[in-house]
Amino acid sequence: MAKFPELVFSGVQPTGNLHLGNYLGALKRFVEMQATHSCLYCVVDLHAMTMPHDPETLRRTTREVTAAFVACGVDPKKNVVFNQSRVGEHAELAWIFDCVARLGWLNRMTQFKEKAGKDREAASIGLYNYPVLMAADILLYRATHVPVGEDQRQHLELTRDIAQKFNNDFAASIAERGWGDAFFPLPEGLIQGPAMRVMSLRDGTKKMSKSDPSEYSLIALTDDADTIAQKIRKAKTDAEPLPSEVEGLTSRPEAENLVGIYAALADEAKADVLRRFGGGQFSQFKNALAELTVAKLTPIRAEILRLNADPGFVDSILADGARKAQAIAKPNMDAVKDIVGLIR
Repeated sequence: MAKFPELVFSGVQPTGNLHLGNYLGALKRFVEMQATHSCLYCVVDLHAMTMPHDPETLRRTTREVTAAFVACGVDPKKNVVFNQSRVGEHAELAWIFDCVARLGWLNRMTQFKEKAGKDREAASIGLYNYPVLMAADILLYRATHVPVGEDQRQHLELTRDIAQKFNNDFAASIAERGWGDAFFPLPEGLIQGPAMRVMSLRDGTKKMSKSDPSEYSLIALTDDADTIAQKIRKAKTDAEPLPSEVEGLTSRPEAENLVGIYAALADEAKADVLRRFGGGQFSQFKNALAELTVAKLTPIRAEILRLNADPGFVDSILADGARKAQAIAKPNMDAVKDIVGLIR
């Protein structure tokens, strides 16, 4: 297959206050990747419409997520930071991919089954078709790498399947127009850090989520220092001391989660954390974890609040990012139209 320049694409849904799991699983990684890759970071507001939503809330949370990107260290001058709906080619390419993807592929997507629940007939077509739009988001820019968590790996595999089938179905047209043996790359997942999947502070077997009914299950990026410390002190643990080796975390999900959070915040391996705290009581470790978390999140919180108070500035970031994204998206979309036989 043809060699493609390395390009990273990732998107975050604007579905409310971001939390520690979003930071460690995505935003911290975004900041690290911008030093080594060309990156597009997208607030995927079209994806947020797959579930019932309030228009004013969607506008507000789109700005809030953008503010969080910048507050965490994403540089909008170095990267392309934009909201998905400003670039119409996302929806255009999704339709073409609807005509490439197979129904059986979508029927295997487990996230739809989880989100739709028992009443699947009442779910929106958008929720069912979400993975195809995600494929369009990535492939519109011919991105080669996507930072994904475990819950999105199946969708990335679908993206690769769609790219491969498009390349195969239109191989002659692609070659005829000078694109070689493939127009789309087969994007690869980027492995994330030691706390890639941050779990609930109240249940170490469940992912940290904004939808959890307990406010003590997550740490929001806008929580103040006292709230962070209180939530960590109240985090569920077991009766045993911390182990001295990583193997001792097996079958101890709450302990593993807290150690993973510390490791990710401190940029250390779990083994290093346990060498320091192993054998001690959770109370001592929680105090250290609270201190570290407050130190890392307090400046981010302050910057988020500052940016949220200046929506005009945030909008200017999104507008500038959309112009940059469009400059990549339009020629790629024009090429797709030529390849599939559309007159433009």
